[in-house]
Amino acid sequence: MKRLLVTTVVAALALSGCSNDSKDTSSDGPGGLGTSSSSTSASPYLPVPDGVELTAQGSELGVGDSAVVAYDLPKNQVGALDITVTRLEKTTFKQSFQGWRLDAATKKTNPYFVRVTVKNVGDTDLSGQPVPLYIVDGTNTLIPATTFKSTFAPCPSTPFPTKFKSGAKTDACLVYLAPDHGDLTAVEFRPTEQFNPITWTGDLKEPRAAKKADAKKSGDRKG
Repeated sequence: MKRLLVTTVVAALALSGCSNDSKDTSSDGPGGLGTSSSSTSASPYLPVPDGVELTAQGSELGVGDSAVVAYDLPKNQVGALDITVTRLEKTTFKQSFQGWRLDAATKKTNPYFVRVTVKNVGDTDLSGQPVPLYIVDGTNTLIPATTFKSTFAPCPSTPFPTKFKSGAKTDACLVYLAPDHGDLTAVEFRPTEQFNPITWTGDLKEPRAAKKADAKKSGDRKG
């Protein structure tokens, strides 16, 4: 039996006291459809290459919509990404984690898969960097993605590829564990507390079946 080994504990960040407390990210309910509202930023909030137009902070998007975002990295570098949230999935441990040994804390969470397409539109090499997206639960808590120490075929939840330089593009699936059997009310890009988040909302779907080859590979790995 495999153990569910995560390299990031569900380090939820409560948003009370942050700048957008008045915004109700859960007004549409779990997986509800929000009103898509976005625009480009008149003046970039971070330096980006010529021709890259950043989506305005506070934009509210739907599944299938894209946003161009930027965020600070170590060594005074800036990452710039074109992010499209393509699918939101609600799963269960019984459905997607068969054979994994779950601890008590994990069993008290609800698992979600978020599928995205991401392109590096900046000049910075983002190889191996984490995908900078969170989910928001029904208590207005920001939850980071969970990563695994062994292969998880249904939704790999890995950082960017080892080669993710300017112009590179990838499809990714991220795993989120909402504490206290929580809901997924939105996906957010929010690199700092001061940043007015860019959010995506949409219907929750059934999880896609893992490819047979990937499922076999996952089953052969030891936790």
